[in-house]
Amino acid sequence: MVSFAHLSYGCPMLPLETLVGYLHTYLAVDQISDYPQACNGLQLENSGRVRKIAAAVDACESVMIEAAACGADFLLVHHGLFWNPGPLTGPMFRKVRLAITQDLAVYSSHLPLDVHPVVGNNVVLANLLGLKKLEPFLTLKGQAAGLRGETSCSLHELARRLEKALDGAPHLCPGGPSRPKKVGVVTGGAGSEVARAVAEGVDTFITGEGPHWSYTMAEELGVNVFYGGHYATETFGVKALAAHLSEHFGIPWDFIDHPTGL
Repeated sequence: MVSFAHLSYGCPMLPLETLVGYLHTYLAVDQISDYPQACNGLQLENSGRVRKIAAAVDACESVMIEAAACGADFLLVHHGLFWNPGPLTGPMFRKVRLAITQDLAVYSSHLPLDVHPVVGNNVVLANLLGLKKLEPFLTLKGQAAGLRGETSCSLHELARRLEKALDGAPHLCPGGPSRPKKVGVVTGGAGSEVARAVAEGVDTFITGEGPHWSYTMAEELGVNVFYGGHYATETFGVKALAAHLSEHFGIPWDFIDHPTGL
């Protein structure tokens, strides 16, 4: 579903290279280590101008079709085109052909968007939950992958706040205290890091998803774990970044919601 709440007309044309250069600096792309297949940055260029941004979690075919249909010429995503590199056949060929035909540039930001201090997935979610005294948490690839903060609310209240932020109920492993104090947030698929989360001093861990065994391990280690959904916990960054770009450059944006339920 595409929201047209942010659509406006008569906006200026923005050179693609200006937008990409700004993103490269703003997201500190050169300073953030990531998985090789993330390929952060401009993954596919267009003819060189941007009039409208579409933001989405995944550069999947359905999203790209909708981005083109809503008139976007710049698709900003968290998960880009090239996670499973291979020949330009099948779905990959169709996506690239669509983008080129519709003059749609594709820009991806994975870990740089997760960890950004202003528009990152982690900080936006932590702020929505009302966590205080935020600090770096859970080292991954030489940098903090998440944030740790303090809360004074009950586990029930924290669950309510998380459900409101995610627009859906998270799955809870209630292995820890009913009055949490230290909460760690790592959006996406960090459930396998539950032991390290406990070692870094949290009694409640919020992430997107985790393996089956992470639930029983959390019980044994005495920690609460909220599984909010990989997709749901990673909608915050692209929305916040697109809104920032819209305000900074005066160009409209839409969020293309394509939830997986996972």
